Parts: sequence; C-alpha cells; structure tokens
Amino acid sequence: MTLACPTARALLARPQTPHPAPLDFAVVGLNHQTAPVEVRERAAVRAGDEAAILSTLSRHAAEVMLLATCNRTEVYLAGLRGDPVRAFADAWGDGLGGFLYVYRGDAAVTHLYRVASGLDSLVIGETQIQGQVKRAWQAAHGRNPDGKLLNKIAQGALAAGKRVRSETGLSDKVVSVSSAAVELAQAALGDLTSRTALILGAGETAELTLTHLRAAGVRDVIVVNRTEARARQLAERVGGRVCAAEYLHEVLPEADVVIASSAAPHHVLHGEGVRAALEDRPDRPMFLIDISVPRILDPDISDVEGAHLYNLDDLTAIVSRNLQSRREALPHAGAIIRESVADLARWHLTREAQLGRQRALVS
Repeated sequence: MTLACPTARALLARPQTPHPAPLDFAVVGLNHQTAPVEVRERAAVRAGDEAAILSTLSRHAAEVMLLATCNRTEVYLAGLRGDPVRAFADAWGDGLGGFLYVYRGDAAVTHLYRVASGLDSLVIGETQIQGQVKRAWQAAHGRNPDGKLLNKIAQGALAAGKRVRSETGLSDKVVSVSSAAVELAQAALGDLTSRTALILGAGETAELTLTHLRAAGVRDVIVVNRTEARARQLAERVGGRVCAAEYLHEVLPEADVVIASSAAPHHVLHGEGVRAALEDRPDRPMFLIDISVPRILDPDISDVEGAHLYNLDDLTAIVSRNLQSRREALPHAGAIIRESVADLARWHLTREAQLGRQRALVS
C-alpha cells in the first residue's frame, strides 16, 4: 500500500526516537505479610553485620540500600547486575525464596513510597518507619555518595511519607507496635496502674514502649539492658528503675508484664527462668510480649504454667481493630503515592532524554 499523504511520509522518514530505558530499580525482601516471625528472624540484620551484608549485596548492583526492621528485611537495588533473588540469597542463604517479593521499576518505587508512608506497616500509619527509611538512605548515601538514582528515589519516598502524614491525618493518634503491645497487656491484665512492667532493651522501640506504659498508668517499670549505662539513660528520661542484665532473674518475679525489645544475638530468657520466677509469685500469672526480631524470649516459655507468651504476630488482631479508624484516610494516601511516583517517572524520562541527546552529540 502506498501512502500518498505528505504528512504521513514525513513522519515515516523522521528518525525514530528510541524508547527511554526502563527505570533500573528493584526491591527484594520479605515482611510480616509474606513471612511469619520465625522466618523473618532468619533474615534479621544483627548489629555489626551491616557492613558485611552490604558488601555482599554490592556485588549485585551499583547502588544498594538495606532496610531492616522488626517486620521487614528489604534490599533496594539500582543499577542491578543479575537476579535480585540471587542477591538476597547470597546475603542470607537459600531457602527463603518462597517468602520473598520482588518489584521492579515503577512498582519498586511505589513499594518504597508506601513503606516510607507507613502504608505497608503492620500498624498502618506508624511513624517509626519514616526514620528507619531515612537512616537506611543515609547509610547507603554514605557508602556511595555518587549514587544518583537511589538518592533521588529515597528522597522522594521520604517526601511522600511526610505528605501522607501531614495531609491525610493517617497518623493522628498514631498506634505503634509498642502501643499495641501495651494494649495487649491491658487486655490481659486490666488496669495496669498497680502492675510492675519489665522492659528488656533500651533502644528506640523500648523507649516508645516505656512511654506507652506510663501513659497506660504503669507506675513501676524496671529497665533491663546488657549495657547498664543505656538502661540508666532511658530510665532517667522516661522514669523507671534500672537493672543490669546479669540480675534479670533476681527482679523477674516482680514483673507482671515483660516486654522484650532488644537486639540480643540469642535468647536472654528461657522457660526454666520464668518457671523459677513464677514459683516466687504463686497464683500471679506473668504476661510476656516479645517484639524483637530475632526473638529474645525462648518459645519454650509458652509451656510454663502461668506464663503467657506473645510475639509480633500475635499483635495482628489489635492492629486490625486500630486500622478501622484509619480506612477513610487510605484513598487520599494512595492518591499522594501515585502522584509522587508519577513525578519520579517524569524525572526519569527527562533524565533519559537528556542522556540520549548527550550520547547523540558524542556519536
């Protein structure tokens, strides 16, 4: 067929502009939605292991960001070389493939923006994740300050998260894993004002937990940490008694509720120790809630009569109830995420066009 239209002939004669390269960005990971706590702790990042893990991951991409929290371990890769799942397996071993998710391009960007906004959290709208994403990006930027793509995407995620929280009210009366743990303790024990709580750990989550316990009326709190100085600092800020880790079993009989939030590399409390503590407080049960990943309360505690052990996965019912009050904000939050991802896509297309013109001039 011959085209007689001059405009059509001119369009066909014009050199075709190549399609822009797809966004070279991916995420691979697992979280509370895809893996139970006993699997998540297999991919936990222990203190001091970050450098070795990042070194392994860096063999698979030009830019790498590692995001590890109590409910997720995720790897963000820009300038990918090979298979994201292989990168994850090289860092944490084989056998986790059935629990992993992989997103590429705009889908990976959307995922990170949702994560930073608290939309992918166990507790929808929680605020801790914003700081965790920021620290993960700062660590990645420190390792590779010239990494432009990951830097742009991570900054966009933080901006999107800030918009979601300020414009939707999603985080009003924010509920965290820590507050859900305290709510669980209240459901089990009722009024907490006359109860004694024991906190294992002295980090950010432990401080948030102690704050919620205080708000719930708990007057007597014991802070236990392997570094006594850190426990003392937390107790002085929020209020509480200090106990060095080696004296844990001596103060344990006083505790009505134990909330564990620490990064210890092993179980710090076992069934035998809890059984001994309960013998000193007959007819008074003990409720233990482990919000650490990996868990630091030995699961054999659940076999001890009078001990009631819970972990992160047991908070799901509380979280689901709390989500009901936030559903109205989700459509607005989703619209902000879509708009922010579209902004990133336009930036990418503009950047690719500029690079294409530069390559054309060189050639």
